[in-house]
Amino acid sequence: MLDAILKSRKLLADQLIRKMEARQFEACYVETGAEAFEKVCSYFTDGCTITAGGSTSLKQIGLLPYLEGEGGAKYNYIDRGKAKTTLEKREIFSKAALADYYLMSTNALTLDGELVNVDGVGNRVAALCFGPENVIIVVSLNKVAKDVREAMDRVRNQAAPPNALRLNCDTPCTKTGSCGNCLKPDCICADLLVTRFSRVPGRIKVVLVGEDLGF
Repeated sequence: MLDAILKSRKLLADQLIRKMEARQFEACYVETGAEAFEKVCSYFTDGCTITAGGSTSLKQIGLLPYLEGEGGAKYNYIDRGKAKTTLEKREIFSKAALADYYLMSTNALTLDGELVNVDGVGNRVAALCFGPENVIIVVSLNKVAKDVREAMDRVRNQAAPPNALRLNCDTPCTKTGSCGNCLKPDCICADLLVTRFSRVPGRIKVVLVGEDLGF
């Protein structure tokens, strides 16, 4: 059964890669999180500057723990987790704009190859739009939706509630498990972004993963 699922996901990935390449994204497919880890690291060069947005997927494949540990000596990793004050966070977020590589996942991916994201602070979607020389996105095929409308529904009702719980946010979705379209101070859906094209060919690199990752 697992073999059939992976074969099906490979077929889906082949379609998505063609769609994303037409949008000037660079895209590839791997079956496992371990392969995704190796693929992402293959882009890096010694001494390059790397930073990342908050991502359960990147943690699950071991990439963030690696960069926070032994990988930090090999690369210039800007660790936002070390910020202790609002000013320090702002300084780290500003440095992300000049990074060689910005790492993230995407909240959803449409069958037509569009990236759909929501953000609370806006630093992640800002880096996706402009700044870092390369943006590497690790996304599992469990995040694929038919179109932007379904992708947005997936983000707000499947991804946002567990993310808000993980971040200890005081929002309606942490009480009900579904989006309340709230205007709470802790809202993690402040910014909604659909990325449909990269003006710089290959700047956005998408690693599709057959194994389920993230929310």
